[in-house]
Amino acid sequence: MPNAIVFYRIARWFYVRNIPVIPSLFQLLIFLVYNSKVPPTADIGKGSYLICKGIATVIIDGARIGSGCRIGIGVRIIGKGPYKNVPYIGDQVFMGAGSVIAGPVIIGDRVIIAPNAVVTKSVPAGAIVGGVPAKIIGRVDQLDYDILANQADLEGHAEYLS
Repeated sequence: MPNAIVFYRIARWFYVRNIPVIPSLFQLLIFLVYNSKVPPTADIGKGSYLICKGIATVIIDGARIGSGCRIGIGVRIIGKGPYKNVPYIGDQVFMGAGSVIAGPVIIGDRVIIAPNAVVTKSVPAGAIVGGVPAKIIGRVDQLDYDILANQADLEGHAEYLS
């Protein structure tokens, strides 16, 4: 089965061209197959994809997600009352499994959101955030590796906790 983003892109194509009903059918297909909400009204940039085929992902209508983003399993990009605006996510953002991005927040470019983090405030470009509520815990430019490179060539195990 293809990634849910494939069905989203088809639905988005019909939505942008104002062709009725078909986008809703693809959204229903995404819900039934992947238990996800990836609406055609959301604007997901080129090269962005859903990890683990997009299982249990929820994206609010009208959200904007930049290009080259990685959206983990169970990520929720949702609104927050009483605000009308929805999340705006920059380019090359990594959203860890189970993370929640809530409200009218702006996430800068090249941000890493740790798994299960709850982001309720805007995040500057290049930050690493984690926790509930999310706080800045590091900077991307201080990492020894590129998390978006998806390296699979390193061997060994992580060091023991001290």
